[in-house]
Amino acid sequence: MASKQTSKSPSLLALAARELAAEAARARLARYREDPALFAAECLTWAPGEGPADYQLEILRELPRRRRVAVRGPHGLGKSGVAAWAILWFALTRDGLPGGDWKAVTTASAWRQLDHYLWPELHKWAGRLRWDRLGRDIPFSERAELLDLILKLEHGQAFAVASDRPESIEGAHADRLLYVFDEAKAIPGATWDAAEGALASGDCMALAISTPGEPQGRFYDIHSRKPGFEDWWVRHVTLAECIAAGRVLPEWAEQRRLQWGEDSAVYQNRVLGEFASSEADGIIPLAWVVAANERWEVLNDTDDWGELTCVGVDVARGGEDRTVLAMRHGDAIRELRRFPRQDTMETTGAAVSAISGTEAYAIVDVIGIGAGVVDRMREQGANVQSFNAGEHTDWQDVSQTLQFANLRSAAWWSLRELLDPAQGHAIALPPDDMLTGDLTAPHWRMSSGGKIVLESKDDIRRRIGRSTDDGDAVVQAFWQSTALVGGFLA
Repeated sequence: MASKQTSKSPSLLALAARELAAEAARARLARYREDPALFAAECLTWAPGEGPADYQLEILRELPRRRRVAVRGPHGLGKSGVAAWAILWFALTRDGLPGGDWKAVTTASAWRQLDHYLWPELHKWAGRLRWDRLGRDIPFSERAELLDLILKLEHGQAFAVASDRPESIEGAHADRLLYVFDEAKAIPGATWDAAEGALASGDCMALAISTPGEPQGRFYDIHSRKPGFEDWWVRHVTLAECIAAGRVLPEWAEQRRLQWGEDSAVYQNRVLGEFASSEADGIIPLAWVVAANERWEVLNDTDDWGELTCVGVDVARGGEDRTVLAMRHGDAIRELRRFPRQDTMETTGAAVSAISGTEAYAIVDVIGIGAGVVDRMREQGANVQSFNAGEHTDWQDVSQTLQFANLRSAAWWSLRELLDPAQGHAIALPPDDMLTGDLTAPHWRMSSGGKIVLESKDDIRRRIGRSTDDGDAVVQAFWQSTALVGGFLA
């Protein structure tokens, strides 16, 4: 009998010791349970001169107080960092609490946002946790606890869910819940609604954070204080705050103002953090370009470009214009090749080299010195088509109702239709600031004769201070295939 008591004693002592250690850890974490800002300041390792911005700390402080927090602001405000700190705080301060389990559900407008940005950010900050402050001896185990898109502790887990699967959001039951809506501007309304039931009770919170976009959708409704969404606390982080915090360089903001124009939707969205629609007379909405950028990112990850199809060549006309080659692979522009103003032979060499050894063709703007490029390419036996922006065209839009004043107007409208999500194409464009500005810059109007007229290159140059060389090259790269089949890719 004595031997049995002796054999059990170490086990009982070990259990008691573990319980005491767990109780001590809970007591230590209690300091941070309702204060994620203090958690970020004290439980993460910061280099000298480094630390969370004042607005980031404010957002974190409001999360447990307000329960529903929606934040918009410029590109570069540090939104992924804020979201990662909130998730780590919630997980570590809720795990092991009496009375139930916890879950932290992360979703975004695109899966890539979770896979490439939010969760890598969470991994980075998990590696900088101050375990001495958290009452735990060892960091997360990458094999058992912190996986690629999941953090699994004893009493709960954080994980990623696609935003087009509201049933997965709705099925995330737990006594304590945190929803993180990253790049929230394009998350479907059904996904927000699926989370709403859980937010009605208990220790449940939501953090929605994004650069803004078009003035539409649930994220916009929340920020515009539409009826029914007054229980959300909203915060607009300004460009001045981001600059003061060292998150955004003033030189970057000024260059984007010069590049895009301060009244443009892309500048309002990405630099000022304001909701703004592409102008009513703008030919291509910014949201459509952004969607094409996201498709390009997916292709770039898989490197599944396929064969070169066409090279759109916009030939520099003078001054600071550049010659641009848009390399189209099927439905995607893989890259833009830019050259300073060249003579005819240099431009010809660049275009011929681009398609050499392939079945691809080049389509070249023949206005000005472009005519010489086309002639010289034909002399060399290259597969080249000419693009005369001012010539007459009988091309009509997909509805077969609109007519166009010239080929340039038709070609730009054709790209508009290819980017229109309602048409079901999968055009992919590189996320290049200059190209984005070019595609969203031109205006259009209806002529007295009832035809669509695109704003002239000279008028665009006077308005925004430069020529849309990149945009013109991309428009040409997609024109030849669409011109032959009524607005649809062959």
